[in-house]
Amino acid sequence: MESTARARFQRFGSRKMNQILGQIRGKTVERAEQILPMVPRIAAGVVAKTVHSAAANLSSRLGHKVDSKNLWVKSAWVGQGPMQQLKRIQPGPMGRAHPFKRKMCHLTVVVSDGKGV
Repeated sequence: MESTARARFQRFGSRKMNQILGQIRGKTVERAEQILPMVPRIAAGVVAKTVHSAAANLSSRLGHKVDSKNLWVKSAWVGQGPMQQLKRIQPGPMGRAHPFKRKMCHLTVVVSDGKGV
């Protein structure tokens, strides 16, 4: 059985987030929760919360607690979100002002227990 968790509108670039996801794809949830605190990126905390949430969603669907050793990260991907325009400006040429823009992404993690439906 599978369960998903999504973290939407996260203020990180999708390329940087995808580097973190590459380290946990195909691994058990327990191993992913050991790896993520060691990753030296701020976005790793968001990924750890999303993996934990997906595991909790699966145990909620099954109706009993599931050991994280038996769960594995079936797939994890990141999609590009909207560009956020902050209320700050960058001075531009000829006295103009350019707004700050920051990238956002949507993160999806699918966790499976390896058994069919």
